[in-house]
Amino acid sequence: MTDLWVAQLGTIPYPEGAELQERLRARRQAGELPNVLLVLEHPRVYTKGKRTMAGDLPMGEDWYRLRGIDVCETDRGGRVTYHGPGQLVAYPIMAIERVADFVHTMEEAIVAALGDEGIDARVRGAPHTGVWVGDAKIASIGVRVSGGVTTHGLAVNVDNDLEPFEWIVPCGIDHVRMTSVARETGRARSLPCFRRRMAFRFAEAFGLRQRLVSERRLLDRELAAV
Repeated sequence: MTDLWVAQLGTIPYPEGAELQERLRARRQAGELPNVLLVLEHPRVYTKGKRTMAGDLPMGEDWYRLRGIDVCETDRGGRVTYHGPGQLVAYPIMAIERVADFVHTMEEAIVAALGDEGIDARVRGAPHTGVWVGDAKIASIGVRVSGGVTTHGLAVNVDNDLEPFEWIVPCGIDHVRMTSVARETGRARSLPCFRRRMAFRFAEAFGLRQRLVSERRLLDRELAAV
C-alpha cells in the first residue's frame, strides 16, 4: 500500500500556508515526495476563489478587515469562503488523474469522518460541492490542479465561530445556512479528535497508508529521500 504523508501543522497564516503548498507541489511534481496531506487551522480570513464576485463580500473588504478578518486572493476554484480557529483545514498535495473523482472521494472521506462523530452527513452533488447536514453546509471544497498535482482542498466546521459566514455569500450560495460538528453534537472542543479521524478517513478513502511526518521532513530533501 502506498504512503500518504500526513503533517499536523497547527495554526498557520493563510499566505504562509499557500506558499508551503506551492513548494510541496513542485516537489511532488518532481517525484521528490509521495502524496501529502497538510492538516491545520488558519487565523480568521476570507479567501476568494477564481469565480468570486463583488457581491460575495457585500460589506466591502475594508469592513471585514476592521473586524479582524483578513481577505486573501487565491488561485483555487470556487468563490469566497471563511476560515478561522476551530475549523479543520486539510490541503492534499497529490498526483491525480480526474478532478471529479478526486473531489468526490474527498467528500466521501468527510462524510465518513462525520459519521464517526454520529453526524448523518451527505453529498448533494453538482453544482453544490461539499458536505451537508440536512439543509445546512458543514464542509467546503475548493481545489486547483497544476501539472497533475493538487493544491488547496477541504475545510470542515468543527468548533469555529459561524457568524463570519453570515457576513458573506459563502461559496456563492445565497441564504445558505452553515453548521458545525459542535452545533450538531453539542460537544465543544472536539477538533483534536476530529483532526485525527479526518486524516485517517482521508487516507482510507484514497486507499493509502497514513504516515505521520513533520514539516521539516517535508521540506528537507535528504530526509524526504529516506
